[in-house]
Amino acid sequence: MKTVMSIILSCLLWAPLAHASEHDVLMIRSSLPFPEAMSNLQNSIIEHQYTLSRVQRVDIGLEKAGYKTDRYRVVFFGKQEELKLITDAYPQMGAYLPLKFAIFAEEDETMLVALNPLHFQQIVDTPEYNVLFKRWASDIKSIMRDVRVAE
Repeated sequence: MKTVMSIILSCLLWAPLAHASEHDVLMIRSSLPFPEAMSNLQNSIIEHQYTLSRVQRVDIGLEKAGYKTDRYRVVFFGKQEELKLITDAYPQMGAYLPLKFAIFAEEDETMLVALNPLHFQQIVDTPEYNVLFKRWASDIKSIMRDVRVAE
């Protein structure tokens, strides 16, 4: 039987990826309960000057697969001008954007998972966009740190 995390990763984050490795995924575990971790995640995204585009529930599909929980979300975010610039130049990037976090409760802790934007260098490998991907990766790690250390 698949674990909840493997379902989330395959359905939400890696769906467009043919060959993903552990280096393509950024993940932290927080001791915060789910509601507080979600709040800290959203606040940190905004503090990093990104726009929250939407929060999507995924627990409905998981419940159909036999899991009983309401604590699974995908948080979509980005900087609109950057997303438009890259998808206009490279439409295939639309499968990966906007950026996203999967956040879910696991017992009394909360997990936060994101696709590492450095993976995008396999799709678009230009100096201009490699700088952008590195900044996105750095920001995602910083946001995750914010959630992990929040109390």
